[in-house]
Amino acid sequence: MTSQIKSGGLVLALIIMGFASSSLAQQKGQWVPGQFGLNAGVIPDPGITYGNLSLNYSASRLNNSNGDRVIQNVTGTYSFWVNENIIYYVPKHKFLGGYFMPYVALNYASGSVVADLTLTSTNLSAGGGGSGFADMYVQPVNLGWHFGKRVDFNAGYSFVAPTGRYTAGASDNVGSGYWGNNITSGTTYYITKNKGTTANLATAWEIHGQRQTASVPAGQFSYKTPGQAFTTEWGVGQVLPLKKDFSRLLQLGLVGYDQWQVTGSGGTVIVAGIPVPASRIPHYSVHGIGLQSNFILPANGLAAFFKYYDEYSAKARPQGRTFVFGFSWTLRIPKPLPANP
Repeated sequence: MTSQIKSGGLVLALIIMGFASSSLAQQKGQWVPGQFGLNAGVIPDPGITYGNLSLNYSASRLNNSNGDRVIQNVTGTYSFWVNENIIYYVPKHKFLGGYFMPYVALNYASGSVVADLTLTSTNLSAGGGGSGFADMYVQPVNLGWHFGKRVDFNAGYSFVAPTGRYTAGASDNVGSGYWGNNITSGTTYYITKNKGTTANLATAWEIHGQRQTASVPAGQFSYKTPGQAFTTEWGVGQVLPLKKDFSRLLQLGLVGYDQWQVTGSGGTVIVAGIPVPASRIPHYSVHGIGLQSNFILPANGLAAFFKYYDEYSAKARPQGRTFVFGFSWTLRIPKPLPANP
């Protein structure tokens, strides 16, 4: 078999595998962009913070490694929902001059894939989707510091546990099927003295474990280690008081995300019954930009948020849009003292 035929078969296999994989795995990395934006480095008040984040991703376009549409007549939409239940604990006492702020995210996901692919007069149909408890995100080490009055910064280590349902070759997976390790950071720079105008940046470096994959429909199995990925999420925002006493605040801003595969994948994939090095799979990347709005009740420790991103560039992966909305609430421990009359 010539190398040209092998390459063509690999591309065809990737088209099928891409649309038949689980919703989270289809994002390539385990980190789904859209997690942060404004206030990326802000440290929660001491106590317990609960956050609920719902994210919807939808795409009807699949791009090749050059960023061009793979097949012009692809129909259908790849989409998924994920609901994240996030719990922070921040003790009052400092550690290494900063605040210890570990957290865990318990996630529920549902996704569906319906796409009809046509190539050289051959009709290919691949579908998949499922729902259930997805992979769990745990950040056991996370420290945050206030550097003067202008910078908040946090950094930590997290891991992704493959608790979501995953069976190689199945069409109803909701988990990634492998362990992941992340190095994360978040920075908020207060541009103005009153902290109303901010510039924000969050980063995540992913290191992935090994996953079993299956060749559809042959049913042959192989093992692949997805390449490492790097994600940045950024935002520039402005706080607007809705009441003169600053008891109600509106925050508006421009946000975006960028994600790249930075190392090649390891292991093999099966193409037409032949093992092919996974390193031949093109590196993916995606870039999105959008808007965020926050409604904040400072005295109550309550905030609600909404974000929308449109992906303007993608390589070797789908290109679509992302909606994010949710809220957070902090039970302050100890309770703040009442203001003097």
